[in-house]
Amino acid sequence: MNLKKKIIPAVIAKNQDELEDRIKRVADFFDIIQLDFMDGKFVPNNSIDFDFKLPKTKCKFESHLMINNPEKWIENNVIKVDTILVHYESIDDSMKIINQVKDKNKKVGFVLNPETPISKIENYLDQLDQVLIMTVNPGFYGSPFLPEMIKKISDLRKIKPDLDIEVDGGIVPDTIGLVNRAGANMFVSGSYIVKSKNVEESIFNLKKVID
Repeated sequence: MNLKKKIIPAVIAKNQDELEDRIKRVADFFDIIQLDFMDGKFVPNNSIDFDFKLPKTKCKFESHLMINNPEKWIENNVIKVDTILVHYESIDDSMKIINQVKDKNKKVGFVLNPETPISKIENYLDQLDQVLIMTVNPGFYGSPFLPEMIKKISDLRKIKPDLDIEVDGGIVPDTIGLVNRAGANMFVSGSYIVKSKNVEESIFNLKKVID
């Protein structure tokens, strides 16, 4: 199965103005924007921890929940976004989360921190729309890429050839080729795109490695 390759910018924001500015900066160039939600507890940073509104764009939005108690967030906000990505490490009841999101006709994916093995989510792969493998320790823009995650990506690809496998963390032109060859097909890039002086040029530099 030939899965579509997608580059996805990740947006973190301290307030509504910053959120809108960053979304508008990248919205013309992408189909999907990832919004990073952090509560300062699950990860040592805060992002979009306010009652957010999303500007009208042609993009779909996926929410990456780096938070404790994701069930409550989903209950309050699922209607605003298209895909919910939940850290497996933050979940008490995996099927409850999957059903909670699917009941609202939204896509659902699990996120694995670097230390969490694939075996933890293997029983749920048929119910998930995608899996996000963290290639950094989460919570910061610009954390260093962890090359030992490459094997995890290729192992997951062997287990589930038709799954959307997303990677997030340290994705720049030097690393995107490694995760692409390992089997990822969705590539999240935060600071490299969002903080770039020329967004279009940054996208071109990433795309030319994987095309």
